Formats: sequence, C-alpha cells, structure tokens
Amino acid sequence: MKKFGIIVLPGSNCDSDCFYAVRDYLEQDAEYVWHEENNLDRYDVLMIPGGFSYGDYLRPGALARFSPAVQNLVKEAEKGKLIIGICNGFQILTELGLLPGALMRNKNLKFICKHVTLKVEKVCAPFTSRLRVGQRISLPIAHKDGNYYASDAVLEELNRNEQILLRYDEDVNGSVQGIAAIISKEGNVLGMMPHPERACDSMLGNTDGMYIFGSVLDYLTKRGQ
Repeated sequence: MKKFGIIVLPGSNCDSDCFYAVRDYLEQDAEYVWHEENNLDRYDVLMIPGGFSYGDYLRPGALARFSPAVQNLVKEAEKGKLIIGICNGFQILTELGLLPGALMRNKNLKFICKHVTLKVEKVCAPFTSRLRVGQRISLPIAHKDGNYYASDAVLEELNRNEQILLRYDEDVNGSVQGIAAIISKEGNVLGMMPHPERACDSMLGNTDGMYIFGSVLDYLTKRGQ
C-alpha cells in the first residue's frame, strides 16, 4: 500500500477530489497534508491539488510557494520522490522553479471549464506508462490562468529532453505548442493543467484519469517502495 500526501492550502478546492481518486479508485492510502507541515518523509507521492491558493491575489501560486509544506517539496523532489501538481499545483511548481515556464491568463481572458482531448507525446514510467505515444485521452480542465508560456530556449530544451507529456488536440487556452503537461528533467515532477482526479469514476462517464494514477502506482510497485 502506497501513501499519497495531498497538500491542502488556503483556497484549495480539489483536495477532496484527489483524496477520493487515490483512496476509492486507486485503492491506496491518501492523507491530507496541512500547508504548515514540515515533515513529508512518510509519503511516497506528494500532490498539490487545484484551486485558488491564497485567492490567487498576487498571481496563481506566487504566495503558496512560501508555505512550509510547499517549500519542503523541493527537498523531497531532490530525493527523487514523485511530485504531482494539478492546475493550481502546476502553477505553484513553476513558481517554485521545480518546472520551467509560467502559466498566464487564458488567451480569451475567461475561465474555461470543459472536457478537452489530449494527445500523448511521451510515455514515461512514472506518469504515462499505461498510455501509448499518439493516443488521445479526454480530461476536464477548469482554469483561468492555464496558458503555458516558455522562452524559445526553454521550449527547445523541453522538446529535446522529451519533457512534454501531453498536448491539447486544439488551441484551448493559448498555451505555446499546445502544452498541457510537462515533467522535470529528472522525470519525477509532473505539472499538468487538466484534472485526472475528476476522470476516475465510470459513473461520470470518464475514467481516463486512471491512466495517470495507474501509471504512478505501477512505477512505485516495480520499485518496491
């Protein structure tokens, strides 16, 4: 049984979604982690859920990065622990510098909430091993600042190192090169704007999110953690 820690920040609103996805559908241990927690050693995977941390009053993720639990993510990432940032979590990971680039306001300047089609760009052991390159999956998005931006130099590096996992099948929010999900150079940190935790229940008509969570579990199981 693997233990997933879900960091709860003031303004998080997808923490419960992540909790139930892990506990009820992945059938693993899930635990909420208050943002003031300093010790994250006991978790096999750490997740930063979506929402509006600290109200996004400065910019999404800018204030959350100073929370003790989020600061300690850097240490855990350096140890090779798996880190997953979804939506606001992706924004926080870029603010921390664990992932390159930045998330800007959507090109239409509006909040977007709908299901989108995503193309799998890379199959990697921690996060997309249950998929195949070129496969299309459907996941919901719900964001106002999901427009991924990076300099030409960073984009060249992301493509060269095969750090882009998912791309939008169409121009959803203005993200450069249609980028929807990336990983760190080391391959253990994932940032994605779509919400896999909202696509785990067949009663809701979509279980494509289990490709992501299932890949994580396969990876941990094979490593014998």
